[in-house]
Amino acid sequence: MPRIRSLFRTTALSAMIGLAMAPFSAADARDGGGATPPQARASTRAERRPNILLIMADDLAPRLGSYGAPVRTPNIDRLARQGVSFDRAYSQFPWCAPSRASMLTGTRPNTTRVADLNTPFRAALPDILTLPQYFKSNGYFSGRVGKIFHQGVPAGIGEAGPDDTRSWDKVVDPRGRDRDAENGRLVDLTPGIPYGSAMAYLADEGEDGEQTDGKVATAAIEMLEANRDKPFFIGVGFYRPHVPEVAPKKYFDLYPLDKIAIEQQTPEMLARVLPASKAWAPDNFAMTPDQQRQMIRAYYAATSYMDAQVGRVLDALEQLGLADDTIVIFTSDHGFMLGEHGQWMKNILWEPSARVPLVIRVPGARKSAGKRSPRTVELLDIYPTLLDLAGLPGYARNEGKSLAPLLARPADRGWTKPALSQVRGGRSVRTERWRYTEWEGGKQGRELYDHASDPRELRNLADDPRQAVTIASLRRMLPAGPVEARPKPVRYDAIHDCTYFPAQPAKAPGAPGGDGLAGLTRCEELDP
Repeated sequence: MPRIRSLFRTTALSAMIGLAMAPFSAADARDGGGATPPQARASTRAERRPNILLIMADDLAPRLGSYGAPVRTPNIDRLARQGVSFDRAYSQFPWCAPSRASMLTGTRPNTTRVADLNTPFRAALPDILTLPQYFKSNGYFSGRVGKIFHQGVPAGIGEAGPDDTRSWDKVVDPRGRDRDAENGRLVDLTPGIPYGSAMAYLADEGEDGEQTDGKVATAAIEMLEANRDKPFFIGVGFYRPHVPEVAPKKYFDLYPLDKIAIEQQTPEMLARVLPASKAWAPDNFAMTPDQQRQMIRAYYAATSYMDAQVGRVLDALEQLGLADDTIVIFTSDHGFMLGEHGQWMKNILWEPSARVPLVIRVPGARKSAGKRSPRTVELLDIYPTLLDLAGLPGYARNEGKSLAPLLARPADRGWTKPALSQVRGGRSVRTERWRYTEWEGGKQGRELYDHASDPRELRNLADDPRQAVTIASLRRMLPAGPVEARPKPVRYDAIHDCTYFPAQPAKAPGAPGGDGLAGLTRCEELDP
């Protein structure tokens, strides 16, 4: 009987891709406008409902083997061979809390009003149904292991943090030995910056299962096993490759330091970068070429370690007989800069910061298995996509678009939706050919890059009069609404191991806010 049910579900899931492409009825379009979610259309659908397994990495750009990067990720590559990979997927706000709030509510940052690490999305959207909450309200078990909504790293590891309790039936917050590596063992190349932003790493002697991500995988497997006989939405959030880059030493050994390539950019090239397009100064934190290689190696090692834990979860899905019943999504909250344009980390509107990996595997969809989609898509498209694939009515408050047509036909030329990204003071639009960015509505500069000839975004064409028509067209696509002031880059003093940043205004007791700079050692506090 389990085998018959599995085959039935696989066939149904495959058919759902085609069904999901049909327009919703008027009744469907009206559903989901309030706090009470629409229920499944018929009780018989419960037998056909697929499980949802959402796997997220933290700070992962598409530096994976399946995306052509020199990083060993055999398990995510295996998932890519079974599903559809999106080559142009983008975060709506390349910073942890704003991005996750946007993705999990299915709304844009101007709707969530989350533009820092502290503001809760429910301050602006008190009755919004989050993605896991929607499934929970439709009879699914909803569980989280690790980081799905925002958690601070490393300080928030092992704690629930600013989680959304309405979204889950059960949560698990593992804590491994990497959380305790701040006892002097970390190699810190930028002292004075907190470990959540510092260029710091550790080739640890501990085993895979002793690290937090190993414990995340173990707890996720236990949650899968405990809920194998009911429809489930399970979010598995890994913490790597977020800094500090802590992983067992064997993963560092995969990448000899002398084989690591760094960005080759002359001082003249870096001088042409708009000040508004920098999050930190000086360029590269004044790290030497060898120090840059160390950090890139550590990022690769942490990625390979995270991939191994993804493999454990995917193996368990197979061994538990759940693979044919479960839609699997792998993605990240945003990308990560590794020296491009002299910048590191995220919270900036360059391609390596905004772009994310996105792989979706729908059981039974053999015709599209292993294919790649070149169309531009957004993280907030995940919410309506999963409702489509699960056969649940659409949620009217979603601001994304279902990817079901691209799962059926990954190269569908009828898909022309651009991807929008923003940070404080910056708005950017990405089409398949162009990226156009404005800073403070153009007051602090504009950028236009032709990805057909300049994928590294080295030649700014914004002042080229021949591009006036292109710019006018792209400008109309930018996120609407007022634009904030653009903060100046945070300046790091590599000599005194401290940072210069503006004093933060006092806020009312209990009011949300803050820009995530708490804990930085301020240079103005030093005795000159």
